[in-house]
Amino acid sequence: MSVMFQAVFDLASREPGKLFEVYSKAVEWNVGLGVNSVTHLIRCFSRANLIDKSMLVFSELDTQMKNVHVRNVVIDELLRNRRLDDALQVLDDMLEPNSEVLPDENTMDIVFPALFRGKVYGRWVSDDEFVEIVARFVRRGVFPNSITLTKWISGFCRSKRTNVAWNVLHTVMELGGPVEVASCNALLTGLNKAREFDKMNSLMKTMQDKGIVPNVVTLGISINHLCKAMRVDEALNLFEKLRRGEISADIKPDVVLYNTLIDGLCKLGRVEEGLSMMRRMSSESECSPSTITFNCLIDGFCKAGDIDKALELFDEMEKEDVERSIVTVNVLVSGLCRHGRAGGALKLYREMQEKGFDGNAVTYTTLISGFCGVNNVRKAMDLLGEMKGKCPTDAIVYYTLISGFSQAGLMDEVESVVTEMKNAGFRPDIGCYNVMINGFCQKNKLEKAHQLLKDMDTDGLKPDSFTYNTLISYFSKIGDLKTSHEILSQMMKDKIVPTVVTFGVLINAFCSAGQLQNAMKIFKEIKHSTRVPPNTVIYNTLIDCHCRNNMVKGALSLFGEMLGKDVKPNTNTFNALFKALRDEKQLGKALELMDKMTEQGCSPDYITLEVLTQWLPAVGETEKLRLFVEGHTVSSSSMEC
Repeated sequence: MSVMFQAVFDLASREPGKLFEVYSKAVEWNVGLGVNSVTHLIRCFSRANLIDKSMLVFSELDTQMKNVHVRNVVIDELLRNRRLDDALQVLDDMLEPNSEVLPDENTMDIVFPALFRGKVYGRWVSDDEFVEIVARFVRRGVFPNSITLTKWISGFCRSKRTNVAWNVLHTVMELGGPVEVASCNALLTGLNKAREFDKMNSLMKTMQDKGIVPNVVTLGISINHLCKAMRVDEALNLFEKLRRGEISADIKPDVVLYNTLIDGLCKLGRVEEGLSMMRRMSSESECSPSTITFNCLIDGFCKAGDIDKALELFDEMEKEDVERSIVTVNVLVSGLCRHGRAGGALKLYREMQEKGFDGNAVTYTTLISGFCGVNNVRKAMDLLGEMKGKCPTDAIVYYTLISGFSQAGLMDEVESVVTEMKNAGFRPDIGCYNVMINGFCQKNKLEKAHQLLKDMDTDGLKPDSFTYNTLISYFSKIGDLKTSHEILSQMMKDKIVPTVVTFGVLINAFCSAGQLQNAMKIFKEIKHSTRVPPNTVIYNTLIDCHCRNNMVKGALSLFGEMLGKDVKPNTNTFNALFKALRDEKQLGKALELMDKMTEQGCSPDYITLEVLTQWLPAVGETEKLRLFVEGHTVSSSSMEC
């Protein structure tokens, strides 16, 4: 009879209204439906958007019929119909300690893909809720397999929720669930990216305690973590232990481990050690240097200024039949351009073009920037034209040209590039506007700078601290201090926090104009109305101005305040005070200041010695001068301390 009703259910499911009638007849005639008929009926109602009927069928079943398979079907259909809370209620009954129906792996496979999405059918499944459900499954003896657990951990780490990944893994561990190295590696990778190094160390210790044997991936993550934390020597020690078989006889260093160490050494400027590591890779292991190996070293030598060595390695790649990628070419082109060898960079690129290489946007942008840096505007524009025929031109290329031309003072060319950029569908950003405003101010073309401010407003951009600093600096240099101060007021009105540069420019301008009182007024504003701490440059400017105005007492007071606020004086600070004390014939104060200079570890320069050697012997303090000089290394720069 049950089989017959299942066939009838199949036919009736095409007309949902009749389906419930058939079910009602089965109940009325006391037909005992089997598990297959029940699950089929529940699915039919659900797919006909009659999930409440499915729940009615489930609720009317005898207890012995509500086995794990039936419950899994109910949970699955509830989730399909966006009834999360109802699904969790059915699950909750299965997870209760006294439940006679235990969940199985299928239950886990149905529930967790939905929960893992976070926001399920209009409501958030909290991280704590997710972890608690995992724990309840594990307590009932249902464990996620390695692939599933690793997938969860990787997903949480990708969404920057390493704390959830940590809690899930440790919940499974602490409740006795099986955990394999792959799941630990996934969490180590996430913690490394999040720079949670203490947790990485803790997890490594837990792995050791639990007998989870690390593999080459684990060690690669650990070495990468140490290199990121600039603890390369510790990474090298770990690598040596691995190489000697002290960690595991079965794990051998691979090319990824070598590359990680070489990259770490190069980033710390230890390029020769990186090169030695590559030589060892070739001679002592079964690994061969890859394109990435050479890219790390070429980049390292370029940044260290040894372009010739970088070129040697580039040639070696061809001899050793190691593929030279566009990244390799771009790294070397960038290095050559950074060191003023734009012509050499272009020559290299042309040679690679002959071998079938086509540059990308990075190649051309770097070359354009390089030629802008050496004021070769024509070549930069030629390269822009060439780029248009080979690869898409992006906003960065135009920004590079605008920046280069502005710094070279070629503002007519800047306007031409801006027009071309707008025709290509790009708009200047705030950084681009700032560079142009600064360029026009340098050329005393205030009307052009003013027009750019209007254009910014039209584009919906607001001036930032750099914009205001540029304008304040310009008006200060031309002596229009009233306008400079008005711009500062507008800046603060617009809730743009002035920087130490803002105040430094204004204070210097007022001091240069002999308006010490106004300079001190701004200085007091810094201390009492803003969170910008005065720096050494600002204190030096005010101390020097006090000294030039024969106000030594005020200068010494500022010096004392400077020390009290842990602002480090430099040689300029002491030189201004020594000159003023000499002019005021305040020998005692000068001797105290010499002791203070020694205490601060600040080296005198030739100006210091010129002032003191002209003064101290004439007043009988030759021995003090000798001891002072012997206690210091004489600096040629008045900025050194």
